[in-house]
Amino acid sequence: MKKLKELLSDTLIYGISSVLARFINYLLVPLHTKVYSTAQYGVVSLIYAAIAFLNVIFTFGMESAYLRYAKDREHARSVFKTVQLALLGFASLLAFLMWMFAPLIMPVMSLEPGTQQIYVMMIGIVWFDTLSLVPFAELRLVRKSIQYTAIRTGSVFINIGLNIYLILYLGWGIEAIFIANLVASGVTTAFIWVLTADMWKGNWSRPILQKVFWFGIPFVPAGLGFVINETLDRYLLKFFLSDATITNLYGAGVTAEGVIGIYSACYKMAAFMLLLIQMFRMAWQPFFLRHSDDEDAPQLYAEAFFYFNVAAAVVFLGVALFAEQIVQIRIPLIDAYLIGQEFWGGLVIVPVILGAYWFHGWYMNFSAGIYIEEKTSVLPKIMLTGAAITVIANTILIPFYGMMGAAFSTLISYASMALLLYWQSRKAYPVPYGMGKAAAMLVWVTACVIIQPTVVQWVGSEWTGSILLLLTGVGGLSLFVIPKISRQH
Repeated sequence: MKKLKELLSDTLIYGISSVLARFINYLLVPLHTKVYSTAQYGVVSLIYAAIAFLNVIFTFGMESAYLRYAKDREHARSVFKTVQLALLGFASLLAFLMWMFAPLIMPVMSLEPGTQQIYVMMIGIVWFDTLSLVPFAELRLVRKSIQYTAIRTGSVFINIGLNIYLILYLGWGIEAIFIANLVASGVTTAFIWVLTADMWKGNWSRPILQKVFWFGIPFVPAGLGFVINETLDRYLLKFFLSDATITNLYGAGVTAEGVIGIYSACYKMAAFMLLLIQMFRMAWQPFFLRHSDDEDAPQLYAEAFFYFNVAAAVVFLGVALFAEQIVQIRIPLIDAYLIGQEFWGGLVIVPVILGAYWFHGWYMNFSAGIYIEEKTSVLPKIMLTGAAITVIANTILIPFYGMMGAAFSTLISYASMALLLYWQSRKAYPVPYGMGKAAAMLVWVTACVIIQPTVVQWVGSEWTGSILLLLTGVGGLSLFVIPKISRQH
């Protein structure tokens, strides 16, 4: 339990920063969905989907490679300097090429000819984010969570402040979103470079570069697969939704960009589950690498998986059962709902995306054995399989079910990848995960959400019915937790 408490401590510390940053950053959703139309918000979503794709290309797996090889603190400075110089050169070259070939690339990203300024800012955001990647990984590796928290939170405050000023006070269009992000990313990168300046005292090493490159390169197709699973559905919605389907599903006057905007806004409701995943991931990777040589490591990882599922189940219940109430929370600073009323029609996707992220959390858990045994070559195959499932499922489902089809495609893809990685991880590094209990928890809380309309109708009150189901769901979860705690004591 002592080691699990260490994992919990790191998760909570990173979580406080992530919760605070995510909560503050979430103010952008009510601001943007209040000021901009669903179609404008759809365009913003498409650009951020492109940024997610470019981040994978620019960083070529160096975060995971750095965490793997810099844990040897004797050579950490040399690893840091080598990786940072490689990223600086590679990212600068890619940024230059993207600027040179803008007329060819912009149409692919659905950017109109008059949006060159946004395109250039997008490149700048990706460039700065790339150069802050390894310094942030260093803070995580040496458990400087306070500094990590302060910088991340400061970046969010800069971004939020500029958004409010440029949009509410100056009345700028969607370009304000990217100006704010660019400034925040630039300031953050400059600050964290100063904070980790001591790490530059190492030596450039070609052997280190070769080692980290061959370790990290499998994460590029793996990362691309993840981005495809996470963001390609926006582009596929635009491509596969006909005007007739849009009118049939969502009424007259709605455009494809409008559907994308609604889908993207409601997708963010699943950020509560994604937040849990990010909190866990930040602490998990350094944790399992630190304890990989421990005799009880497999059992330790199994325990971590169990408690992760308990936490995920509670988040799933809380958000899925109260999604309609959550979006109606008003933000006093900007006098707007958490998500604008014009976007509420997409709330039906929330439980599905929550489930998809839960499976993504399984994937994170199962990655431990792959990292430890350096079997990362399986990751591209799994991620690209997931990407193929995403494309095929979206192609089949979107023309008939619109955004709900896109949501279920995401769920199917993440579940497939999690189970494939489980199979591969068990072969490389056997861990007694207890999949039966994990599946039982998932089925139990899903059933509570599915019967919500029936229970609400039966009791005659939406709040009473939802609270009753929340208590029932948590009570059922306690039947899994109490016996385990009793055995440990």
